[in-house]
Amino acid sequence: MPETTEHIVIVGAGAAGLMAARELARSGRKVTVLEARERCGGRILPLPVEEFGYPAAGGAEFVHGEAPVTRELLREAGLSLHEIAGEQWSFDGMTLSREERDDPHEAELQAVLRDLKDDLSVAEFLRRHFAGDDYAPMRQSIERMVEGYDAADPERASTLALREEWMDGGHAPQARIDGGYGALIDFLAAHCRRFGVTIHLGCVVSAIEEGGDTAAVRCAGGDVHVCDRVILTVPLPLLREMALPASARARLAAAGDIGFGNVIKILLRFARPWWRERHQDLAAMTFLLSDRTIPVWWTQYPGGQAVLTGWFGGPRTAELDNLDPRGLIEAGLDSLAAIFKLSREDIARELVAAAATNWAHDPFARGAYSWATPRTRAAQAILARADGLVLFSGEALYRGRDMGTVEAALASGQETAGMILRG
Repeated sequence: MPETTEHIVIVGAGAAGLMAARELARSGRKVTVLEARERCGGRILPLPVEEFGYPAAGGAEFVHGEAPVTRELLREAGLSLHEIAGEQWSFDGMTLSREERDDPHEAELQAVLRDLKDDLSVAEFLRRHFAGDDYAPMRQSIERMVEGYDAADPERASTLALREEWMDGGHAPQARIDGGYGALIDFLAAHCRRFGVTIHLGCVVSAIEEGGDTAAVRCAGGDVHVCDRVILTVPLPLLREMALPASARARLAAAGDIGFGNVIKILLRFARPWWRERHQDLAAMTFLLSDRTIPVWWTQYPGGQAVLTGWFGGPRTAELDNLDPRGLIEAGLDSLAAIFKLSREDIARELVAAAATNWAHDPFARGAYSWATPRTRAAQAILARADGLVLFSGEALYRGRDMGTVEAALASGQETAGMILRG
């Protein structure tokens, strides 16, 4: 291991920060990680096993697509994945039905996407190429996916960034980690400490200053950490609240061309899987889409846990901004009651445990994750430059590359560490 006195401070102990810390420390750098929360993981939020009966997740849950960096880490950690199978159902306001994934306009959509050269917002793309009444169901489906799955605004979201996702018809593999993402974070944090990384929890960074060849990172409690370089891995909204050196502040101005969306996630554990008992056809249901206040639900299928997870993403989450976690749980119960034509009281009687997170209300996140606009690639190139002693890293620098949020964070942390190690 090479001898070096270079000291690097990483702000944020989420996936990107821990990944960068591990890569740097095992190559001989001195690394200090400063984390505002009293835990590692950031927007990876494990929930108590004793409450939900399994390693439930209040934040990131799925491994999307090939995810090579994530899967390599899982192999190192001895953690396994199980692929998600099952059926997708929908509620149209009257009836529940198994959703057909084949759209009659799918071939036409893919042909237009293949020929698309100039990027457009999703909304503008649909207006230009699929404006007729015949296309209305497809437009609604695409906009629902952009808002819900990508937590993005169709009026700003990049069509080219989402093209690969659309070209596979939504059939990219999805999986869950046995033990949840929390187990992966535990592995990364333990590896960091094994290689000598110092992790300070409860340290809210307020300012970074450059002076000659060193930087000073100031925490709200008064602590100051002097180092050779700083890597910032916190969510975009928090970066704008830090006092940064002029060169970093100039690069950060480009972040306005990267979208940042919100998600509300609700987990409801019941005494029994009453939805399967009421509708035996739902035995293999994975996802359920609706027009209710909480529009998307999923089960733990093929696992047998009696848990329904509610999901609401995108700009319209602002409609529920006034609700606290209890209010969100009530909204979830009301939505399920409407979908299954049951009384809310009957469903509530079956409730064993519940948790709800509006990520916009989280003071150390201010939302869920980033998404790409037509100008995002140019903005990412500016943010990724190694001007001065402050570097930016995190999932926002990898959005638009057809990868999930955690994979993007891990890949960005790995790349930032590699850039420093390459000199």
